[in-house]
Amino acid sequence: MADNSRHLIGLLLGAEEDWPQAFEALLRQVGPVKTASGTHEFDAERLTIEPFDLNDPVKVGLVIDRLAYWYYHPREWLKKAALMNGTYLLNSPFTFQSMEKHSAYCAMLRLGLKIPKTVLVPYKNPVDNVRWAYTSAKYNKTFDLDAIAEDLGYPLYMKPFDGGGWRGVSRINNKVDLHHAYDQSGEMLMHLQATIDYDKFARALSIGAETMVMDFRPDEPMHNRYAVSHGFLSQSAGHQAVAISRIVNAFFGWEFNSCEMLVRGDSVHPIDYANACPDVAVTSLHYYFPWAISALVKWSVFSLATGRRSSVDLQTDKYFAIADNPDLDYDAKIEAYLALADEHFDTVRYHEWCAENLPDFDARVRDWFSGSEFSDILRETVVATYPADEQEQFQAHFQGLINLWLADQAETH
Repeated sequence: MADNSRHLIGLLLGAEEDWPQAFEALLRQVGPVKTASGTHEFDAERLTIEPFDLNDPVKVGLVIDRLAYWYYHPREWLKKAALMNGTYLLNSPFTFQSMEKHSAYCAMLRLGLKIPKTVLVPYKNPVDNVRWAYTSAKYNKTFDLDAIAEDLGYPLYMKPFDGGGWRGVSRINNKVDLHHAYDQSGEMLMHLQATIDYDKFARALSIGAETMVMDFRPDEPMHNRYAVSHGFLSQSAGHQAVAISRIVNAFFGWEFNSCEMLVRGDSVHPIDYANACPDVAVTSLHYYFPWAISALVKWSVFSLATGRRSSVDLQTDKYFAIADNPDLDYDAKIEAYLALADEHFDTVRYHEWCAENLPDFDARVRDWFSGSEFSDILRETVVATYPADEQEQFQAHFQGLINLWLADQAETH
């Protein structure tokens, strides 16, 4: 017998206002969805941080998190909501806490992905611990930092083993850079990582079963880091970039994450892919912002309406069996991993469900982004982000990129 269901989506936010307003507006465009299981209605609520009893009920059925990676209190609330209340989380705080960048590197190396050579070095200044002096004197071997760097080859990168948001990342061109960066690392535990000569720096943003691979320019100012560039990778490299991003997410149980890759010809080298709470601001994503927010809405709606469930069982043995199969070459392993990822994300069903139950949603998205409500949000964001003498310039910059997206959509629909 069909049931009527009301679903509440919780938004766990930092300081941003642009994408939450866009998400809320696009969620209203969904309206009631009538399926074989009944009629589903959706709403969103911004979550507050406050004391909580471990037995408190949780009224939201799904949470989109942009905060808990950095703060313990909301992270522990998410864990409680998932374990005690069955709340669906787009990002697992369990795996993001345990599988920081170091563990993520190890896991993907185990699968045979082309991770640049990486070495973990001891703290420059160990954390304060009364036992450390004794332990260090007895067990810590002296090491030659210069020799490690020479083996990796210059230039290389030094970065925290659990970093995020480019915190503590240094490009090391020579011995002077090496020792200065290591001296400044303090109590951070650091990786030294080789780099490669690359043609393109690609960043793939994956949201559920959808992935967008973007031409990323990390040395540019934030508003100009994503180039509007189609076909900037070869067909093979583009396929690998999509596949690697989804494989990473399926392996760790992540559904809202970005993956950074260095691409040389058809060779794709992931360098950073544990990015909980990835940036989706209009002032950085611009042209790609409409896709990102509509994908967040569609994946959230699909997950709630179909009763999708989270799991902390990562089933890594399935991946390791492929990794250890001597009859499979690199490309065959990527395809086998991708098949597991598509099974995890129910990719075929997701696209079929959206086509059947949200047939005009994409058109509504285009209408909304061409209307005054989005223009007002963009104006508010620009005013809050840039000094007064630059606001007109950036308003025109971002509106122009959104208009370019609208024009490109008009040509394909």
